[in-house]
Amino acid sequence: MAVAALTLGKPRRLDPVLALRVGALLLLWAVWEAVAASGLIYRGVIPSSLAILGAAAGMIRTPQFWTDCAVTVGEVVAATVLGGVLGTVAGIAVGSSRLLAEAVEQYLHYLAATPKVVFLPVIMVLAGVGPESKMVLGALSCFFPMAISIAVAVRRIDPVLLRLGRSLRLSPSQRLRAIVLPSLLGPALTGLRLALGVATVGCLVSELKLANSGLGFEAIQAYDHFDVPAMYAVILVIFALVASGNAALAALARLAGPRRLPA
Repeated sequence: MAVAALTLGKPRRLDPVLALRVGALLLLWAVWEAVAASGLIYRGVIPSSLAILGAAAGMIRTPQFWTDCAVTVGEVVAATVLGGVLGTVAGIAVGSSRLLAEAVEQYLHYLAATPKVVFLPVIMVLAGVGPESKMVLGALSCFFPMAISIAVAVRRIDPVLLRLGRSLRLSPSQRLRAIVLPSLLGPALTGLRLALGVATVGCLVSELKLANSGLGFEAIQAYDHFDVPAMYAVILVIFALVASGNAALAALARLAGPRRLPA
């Protein structure tokens, strides 16, 4: 009891990583406020954080904001799922076949580095100017990083497990379900974190170019009316949504990671 009391009475040490994160945010906020108040830059371009928060508070009280938010979230989720599934299938195929890897993998790397917005006119011709074109561009954006990361992960599967599957005379579909897919769960979730970001960029770029709904549309409308606080407020909302999705995927990746046996 005395030991427990001493333990409870001990002051908890502050996590240095958390302290650095909080310090970085406070420093960024202080620099922003200093620039906004300095007059070195036109005040309408760098408004104070209070003006941005006020614009955000007014924006979230309108039904149109929630409609636009639902449109963007739906497009991003659909694009991430579509691009993630197709990228996973392509990555498994490329990672499992040396011939296929030598034939197409270099093209995956070339296209992964190409800005996907150059395909937007073609996508709009094929899919129209509705939500479908935003989803297609977002899916195309996340397909390549997902395919490349899965292909690398397939090659890193423990060969002992693959030999064990062959010795047990497992069929290809059984090896896929029992060995390959469980081994790819962690890398797939990690790849989805990157895919989520690029899918969001693809969808928002499409909304900026041609749309009548979505958070990208709200941002460009605020820009057209030179409502800079509202524009920053939309950006802040987008950042919060992507950060929340990324944190959820990171938590899933930690849960799906390798577990150590107790000593």
